[in-house]
Amino acid sequence: MESSSSIKEIPHMPPSRFSDDAQDSRVEAQIDKHSWQFWLVFCSLCLLAFAAALEGSVVTAALPTVAQTLGPESSVDRVWITNSFMLAHTVVQPPIAQLCDIFGRRTLLVTIALFAIGSGIAGGSNDTATFITGRIVQGLGSGGIYMLVDLVVCDLVPLRDRGKYLGIVLSSTAFGTTLGPMVAVELADVNWRLTFYVSLPASGVALVVSWFFLDITYEKLGWREALRKIDWIGNTLFIASIASILCGLASGGIINPWNSNRILLPLTLGVAGWIAFHLFEASPWCHEPSVPYRIFASRTSFVGFILAFIAAMVLQWTLNFLPVYFQGVKATSPLMSGVNTLPYNAMLVPSTILAGIVMSKFGAYSLFQSVGFALMAIGVGLLSILDSDSHTALWTVFQLVVAVGQGLAATTILPAIQTALYSLDVASVTGMYAFARSLGLVLGVRIPTLILDAFFVKNVHHISNAELRGKLDGVISYADVNKIFSMDLSAKTKLEVTSVYEVSLQMVWRIAIAFAVLGFIISFGVRRLDLGEERSPEIRLGEKHGNENSVRYNGYEV
Repeated sequence: MESSSSIKEIPHMPPSRFSDDAQDSRVEAQIDKHSWQFWLVFCSLCLLAFAAALEGSVVTAALPTVAQTLGPESSVDRVWITNSFMLAHTVVQPPIAQLCDIFGRRTLLVTIALFAIGSGIAGGSNDTATFITGRIVQGLGSGGIYMLVDLVVCDLVPLRDRGKYLGIVLSSTAFGTTLGPMVAVELADVNWRLTFYVSLPASGVALVVSWFFLDITYEKLGWREALRKIDWIGNTLFIASIASILCGLASGGIINPWNSNRILLPLTLGVAGWIAFHLFEASPWCHEPSVPYRIFASRTSFVGFILAFIAAMVLQWTLNFLPVYFQGVKATSPLMSGVNTLPYNAMLVPSTILAGIVMSKFGAYSLFQSVGFALMAIGVGLLSILDSDSHTALWTVFQLVVAVGQGLAATTILPAIQTALYSLDVASVTGMYAFARSLGLVLGVRIPTLILDAFFVKNVHHISNAELRGKLDGVISYADVNKIFSMDLSAKTKLEVTSVYEVSLQMVWRIAIAFAVLGFIISFGVRRLDLGEERSPEIRLGEKHGNENSVRYNGYEV
């Protein structure tokens, strides 16, 4: 167990300004997590997280119908239609976290508005450029929502209790991600625009509730002082470098081959820029870092960020490629593949909530992380033995094992990171945690897609129909699985195609085992610390500004 003195060795940490029990008691009294305002705000945040996750997963399933309206799609169009949302979503999180510290949590209202505006633009578009623009704006809002929902929950709830509430938020996100493709398939048959309009009511509810019931009090700065506090150089380096890396990853093997200068150059510049960003943040020239070096100074927090990345990657890996198994190997429809993954989601939701509740009661986050990653490794290993003849009971149980592992691990990571650091950095920590997860979500699709495509091409010679092999040239085996099976195939050819998918998917799951095992090994680097009762009390519910009984903490009135 790490002692409290070892935590205090983190450099440049300002001490807490709460110096006596009277102030702590008054802070406790200001925020009543059991009040009806709390539950109204919390439920609206969960609804918002669900809507953002839903919109992040709809486009692949809706793409064929969207393309009929927007016109023929080139390889460039396809890359940006499918990836623009997550690119914008990922690059903004640490910069928005800094804006939250400067301008207060009212930034949440801006991100909700951006998300709603982007949804409207995408849904109302009549050409590819407008659609991509809408998805970028929507992604910017979603990235802010993704981080701010966690941040607001951390503000409202003491550290020991955060796990159970974050578990509910994560469950909402996972449910939205899973439901997205099914919603897209069903709504596309009616009107594909509804796929993007469906999130507008949730955005409206969250915006109204946040405006009226999330009384945000912060020390207002003059515009000149506020602008001086923004890490302009660091944020520019971060956004440019991560965007460059993600553009290279999204385009590689689709628009240009991987050995093309048009792919290698952005990847190289992006990695170099990312290194330069961290060097600058740790240098004396950066006076207001958006990602302070001190948040990596604790071994627990450093390992926690890596675990967040791996957990999100394996989660996305599973969410996206279980449907490919059912469509490509079991030859089911997209809707039925969604139905077949219900056992996974039915277990993921309660396991995340249960892990949070038990962690809040006993503080056993390190144990849950190790057990969770072990079950992930076992679960994806079991998925690798599935074939076209696997019984329903078999693939149901295998899904349950993976879901329990992911639920146990995911819920406990952010509280563990925050336990190792002072609450003054809660926004920076949450922003970096959100970025690590978002990067994991991106690579959790891209890496297995590359693996599946590579082994699909390697084994496509097993398909005896030469004409079909020609049609499959350039087809993306992950995104186009439904397109392939919608062709007029004989029973023999369909069996050959499912065999190719079966062999290719087994390799996808085997490589996922390696990442889960890596998470299991490094989870032992997380030290067991006591979950304290500290708050980061920037947000108050249902109160007016300037309360005469309030106290000040890190520039905020509570």
